Amino acid sequence: MAGGGDRVARLLRQLQRAACQCPAHSHAYSEAPKHAALRTTDYAFEMAVSNIRYGEGVTKEVGMDLQNLGARKVCVMTDKNLCQLPPVKAVLNSLAKNSITFQMYDDVRVEPTDQSFMDAITFAKKGKFDAYVAVGGGSVIDTCKAANLYASSPESDFLDYVNAPIGKGKSVTVPLKPLIAVPTTAGTGSETTGIAIFDYKELKVKTGIASRAIKPILGMIDPLHTLHMPERVVANGGFDVLCHALEAYTALPYNMRSPCPSNPINRPAYQGSNPISDVWAVHALRIVAKYLKRAVRIPDDHEARAYMHLASAFAGIGFGNAGVHLCHGMSYPISGLVKSYKAKDYNVDHPLVPHGLSVVLTSPAVFTFTAQMCPERHLEAAEILATDTYLPLDQFTCN
Repeated sequence: MAGGGDRVARLLRQLQRAACQCPAHSHAYSEAPKHAALRTTDYAFEMAVSNIRYGEGVTKEVGMDLQNLGARKVCVMTDKNLCQLPPVKAVLNSLAKNSITFQMYDDVRVEPTDQSFMDAITFAKKGKFDAYVAVGGGSVIDTCKAANLYASSPESDFLDYVNAPIGKGKSVTVPLKPLIAVPTTAGTGSETTGIAIFDYKELKVKTGIASRAIKPILGMIDPLHTLHMPERVVANGGFDVLCHALEAYTALPYNMRSPCPSNPINRPAYQGSNPISDVWAVHALRIVAKYLKRAVRIPDDHEARAYMHLASAFAGIGFGNAGVHLCHGMSYPISGLVKSYKAKDYNVDHPLVPHGLSVVLTSPAVFTFTAQMCPERHLEAAEILATDTYLPLDQFTCN
């Protein structure tokens, strides 16, 4: 019988070839190259990340940024809950102080759907905006990315840019308007990535749009915005950071990913683990190990919440270029098929399993399985997270 490592590698390659197994986070989301490449696996990786600005109170600069961009009409996107909270007020105060004309869209759905994306897209098309500001968690930032994309490509069908096999997975070649993201949660890292995830209701699956072209031009990480988060929101966001970092670090290496693109525009955003993403993923793990419990248990621990806000961005840089794998892939039926459950501390009017919770539920089983592929990396991660690693390496191999 094949060794455990061979079985894991074979499964990960099968997931690559069958993008429908995880259309939102597959390594192979993009269109297949039109012409066969000279080699079967890739030989290069490419790093893409938004500019990041960090600091307490940095949100007050957003109006000046828009002024510097020459923005004349700005779309501010958020959700109903955040409208009354300090992060949105800080953004609006900055816009008013700098005489920025704007319109507010506050109908973003927590855990967006294809319909909620299309509602935001309709608003963006009518508004003819020349810049966007997203104030919120991953749902808000992802919705704003989609609105910007389709307003900039008004003749495109909605499925044109949606990941294959659900959509056509077309490459984004149109110029987009500047998007500034102001994250208010410490979890998704969406301010750093070119990924926008949603529920496709017709097929009852999660999928998304993945392109470097849709990433924000700037992520404004203001740790003051994390102080309003309830306990379970902090915990579930932290679980997402943890799994982003672990999955990016244990993803199939970039030079084992296939097919090799015949044109660099076809190289996917999620390329596999690589030496640069590894640095960000490991550093995010170290922060999670030190600060997550404190951030959950002590609401006014500014240091812990500030570091978790940074860890979210660090993990975003890691997984936004390396990708994630089984935890995220298996989270979609967990969250997508929920009928009545509503998570504590989430003020929503629809059933909801928070993304971070749906991801972390399978993580013990996933990493027990994937440890056979690269035991050294799993042991390193376990040591960072202060877990006993007394088992010898041969315990990770099944014959």
